[in-house]
Amino acid sequence: MLPESSSAAGSGSKVAESVLNALVKRGHSHFTGVPCSLLKGLFRLLEDPGCPAAYIPAPREDSALGVASGLALAGARPVALMQNSGLGYSLNVLTSFNLIYDVHLPIIVSWRGHDGNDAVEHDVIGRELTRLLDVFGIPWTVLDNARPEDGVEAFLKQYDSGRSTAVLIVREGI
Repeated sequence: MLPESSSAAGSGSKVAESVLNALVKRGHSHFTGVPCSLLKGLFRLLEDPGCPAAYIPAPREDSALGVASGLALAGARPVALMQNSGLGYSLNVLTSFNLIYDVHLPIIVSWRGHDGNDAVEHDVIGRELTRLLDVFGIPWTVLDNARPEDGVEAFLKQYDSGRSTAVLIVREGI
C-alpha cells in the first residue's frame, strides 16, 4: 500500500490513493496509459518511486491496450488508463482483439465532456460514452468519489477476474 506521505493534499488525491490501493490490494500489479487531467492524481501516485505497482507510460491509448494485453497474457494483472476520447480511438483494438480473443482488461476512463462544460472536442464522446460502452457490451461503473472503494469493488466484479472487459468511469478529477 502507499504510505500516507506519498499522497498530495486534497480530496481528489485521497480518492486516487483509495482507488490505487484497492486495485493493488486485489492483485493489480501493472498500470499503463495516457495521462489525462482528470486522472492526474492517479498518475502522480503511479510515477512515485515508492509506488507498489509498475507504471508503463504509453504514447497512445491503443498502445496502452497492447501493453496491458501482453502483460495479461504473460500472467500479470494490468490496468489500462485513458480519457474517453482515447477509448473511442481504441475501439478497433478492443473489438478486433480483446473482445474476440477473450483478453479482457480492466480499464479506467476519464469522462471528459459528460456535463457539457469541457472543451468542445469532448462533447460528443462525453454525451455518448455510456451508450457506446453498452453497444459494445462492455460493462461500466461510474466512480463515486465519496465511496471510491465501493466503486472499485463494483468495477472489479464486472471485470470478473478477466472474464469480461470492464470500465471504471471517472467523472470528477482524482
